[in-house]
Amino acid sequence: MCAMTFRPCVLVLEDSDEDFDTFVMGIELEQIVSDLRRAESGEAFLAAFRAARQRPPGPCLAIVDLNVRGVDGREVVREAKADPELRATPLVVLTTSENPGDLELCYRAGANAYHVKPVEYAEHLRMVRRLLAYWLRDVAQQTSERCEP
Repeated sequence: MCAMTFRPCVLVLEDSDEDFDTFVMGIELEQIVSDLRRAESGEAFLAAFRAARQRPPGPCLAIVDLNVRGVDGREVVREAKADPELRATPLVVLTTSENPGDLELCYRAGANAYHVKPVEYAEHLRMVRRLLAYWLRDVAQQTSERCEP
């Protein structure tokens, strides 16, 4: 049996300071020990995602806002899920877009979940907390951590 030293990495594509602060608060309130990282553009997110995958255990959760500058979240979802090195990492879309075309595009590309951000802060925080608890606490995820007998 080995000691659990795994510290999950959460990589968030979010260009809104207020919305990213909601993730910080959600992590704190859920008492989840994690390495929370932020990218504000699609290009920066993909670069950080690829770089993090090179260092075990790499991101264990990617959260993507669709409406960001530069390479937008739609392209990020397509590229990440088409990349054999990235596709196994759960990718969750959290966006203001209620467009059925965006929903279909993201699921067809391989997104693991699609959530529409609530307008009210309290509801947004509640959703972020549930999302983080589910993906970081409730779901069994593969890690590259090895346990020696």
